[in-house]
Amino acid sequence: MTVQELIAALDLPGSCRVDQRVPKKLLIENCAPIASDKRQINDGIEEIRWLAALKPNNTGMPEYRDGVREYLEIAVLSVTLRGSAKAGRLAELVHRAVPYPMVLLLNSKQTLMLSLAHKRWAQNEAGKVVLDGSMVEVALPGAAPSSAIETAFMKALALARQPQATLYALYQGWMDSVEALLAARLTGCFKDADTPEQAAARRQGLQDCQRLELEAVSLRAKAAKEKQLARQVELNLALKRVQAQLATAREQL
Repeated sequence: MTVQELIAALDLPGSCRVDQRVPKKLLIENCAPIASDKRQINDGIEEIRWLAALKPNNTGMPEYRDGVREYLEIAVLSVTLRGSAKAGRLAELVHRAVPYPMVLLLNSKQTLMLSLAHKRWAQNEAGKVVLDGSMVEVALPGAAPSSAIETAFMKALALARQPQATLYALYQGWMDSVEALLAARLTGCFKDADTPEQAAARRQGLQDCQRLELEAVSLRAKAAKEKQLARQVELNLALKRVQAQLATAREQL
């Protein structure tokens, strides 16, 4: 899958297109990275392009304001990575540097990653915007969609299929679609949430699955290192309980 194919799937109006190169020095200035992060930006990023800007006047969707955040526009950015770049950390740095909610595409020879993150006002610094919660991201295959799940996901991304009430609702809709793909990779079936409550329940379910998977990995590693038989039995029983909980969590997705 390419950046161009993913942008085509979003089906954005032509009036949203920007297609401008963004200098890396602007990213460094705006996210105020530590020395190691600055090196990652300089060494790991080949190019940054601002692909599109979704605003009320080119989408017909109202801006959003409340006491926590304001969404005046949604930016679509593409970042081309060099070979050994750490995509996860660079995604966080780019999200932190741009004050608008962003559909971020990180492209390398190995994969294409789609990353989104909500923004809110900083509590202790007037006018500053910070990340609100965890990033929602998914790695996409390098080739064209190769499964029914991925094909359904690409169709779900289309602007016309997303919530239209506000720019905030649109952005949350795209986040929900990514979470639907993550859930589908566990269940084998892609399904958009019918209500915000269903989307929230799936989000919690994905978090539960991630927590239980990490717990299972930890217990498996401890059991492999343990030399006392009684302790091995205890760890293996705990692992079976966690695996049963994980199976139940996946069924509820």
